[in-house]
Amino acid sequence: MSESPAGGLDIARLTTKDADFEARLDALLAWEGVSDTEVQQRVDEILAAVKRRGDAALVEYSNRFDRLAVESMAELTLGADRLRQAYDNLPSIQQQALADAAERIRRYHERQKPQSWQYTEEDGTVLGQQVTPLDRAGIYVPGGKAAYPSSVLMNALPAHVAGVGEIVMVVPTPDGVLNDLVLAAAHLAGVDHVFTIGGAQAVAALAYGTESVPRVDKIVGPGNIYVATAKRAVFGQVGIDMIAGPSEILVVSDGETDPDWLAMDLFSQAEHDEDAQAILVSWDEAHLDTVAEAMARQLPTLEREEIVRASLAARGALIQCRDRNEALELINRIAPEHLELSVGTPETWLPEVRHAGAIFMGRHTAEALGDYCAGPNHVLPTSGTARFSSPLGVYDFQKRSSLIHCSAKGASSLGPTASVLARGESLTAHARSAEYRIRD
Repeated sequence: MSESPAGGLDIARLTTKDADFEARLDALLAWEGVSDTEVQQRVDEILAAVKRRGDAALVEYSNRFDRLAVESMAELTLGADRLRQAYDNLPSIQQQALADAAERIRRYHERQKPQSWQYTEEDGTVLGQQVTPLDRAGIYVPGGKAAYPSSVLMNALPAHVAGVGEIVMVVPTPDGVLNDLVLAAAHLAGVDHVFTIGGAQAVAALAYGTESVPRVDKIVGPGNIYVATAKRAVFGQVGIDMIAGPSEILVVSDGETDPDWLAMDLFSQAEHDEDAQAILVSWDEAHLDTVAEAMARQLPTLEREEIVRASLAARGALIQCRDRNEALELINRIAPEHLELSVGTPETWLPEVRHAGAIFMGRHTAEALGDYCAGPNHVLPTSGTARFSSPLGVYDFQKRSSLIHCSAKGASSLGPTASVLARGESLTAHARSAEYRIRD
């Protein structure tokens, strides 16, 4: 790590031409989404207890971890009236902001809905695909260091658009503090059940079901290391969206964007938590210096200054590359959760950007707009998983069934092929099952 030219800002300065660049970049990007054996052991114990004792275990763990004093799940359950009340009690400006964001998110995800399809072959055989929604989805909403009504909208609305039968939300309430914005968002997003539980115990409840919490088919939503570890452990019992790591942003600037804008864009991810990552790439060394100066100047104005400082010192970087082509290589090497193309003609970069969760194009497109209200989902692949993963969407709450309807002629035509391949695998019953339908 090195001190920036502006002073007072602890952030790495890397140059791609340096001999140790690759090693330093690898160290900067290193992240393991699920922690050590001690965390795994504690999570396993919690999962087993909830599976065995149901509601009683949830009450016990909620009292212990969230510093509550409840006696039954009834005190950890919120009905539709309470959600509606939360929305009604909000200032009108917050009601309108939530409603506007919800409408934009809903409208975007409506365009994602896949359709069932069929086609008929010449022999009358019908082949196709049937798309059906999940029966029940579980939404995990963080409730520790900050409250995230935007996460409610981003997780629940795609499920609603997909046609999911029931949406079950869990949200921890440390010290019993309820956030009306979160509850109001649940009301707007059509959430059916809300339980004020969190951590690995909430994941267990969704995966296994208890006397009060319905068992779901899939669990989505980010959480802390215990939540991530629990989601990985119950995968197979239920579906999961992803193992989410810390928030990330990679900004590529051609040197023409206002340094104050870029500084705040980087801060917007660093303020999430100490493990978040903010990286700026440019081939203009003087521009990197001016951004560093803007960061040092604006950092003391932030409410979460200490978190931002810790994040930048541990995982932040200002990287000088040689040119546009090298910037593109870095984009695809890092595969960022959020990519800002703060350049003059961002659309010309798209054909060469292979790996990114969400791409924010142009100088005026702040990543924060995508977090709240642009429309696309803000639940995105992290820690390089954009190489093989996609943003959360309607398709995550639906499944596809293959359709095969053979005519007599079609069964007779396919039978010999199936028979030869089955006998080649020594699966006689397979072969004879197909052969019975072959017409002479």
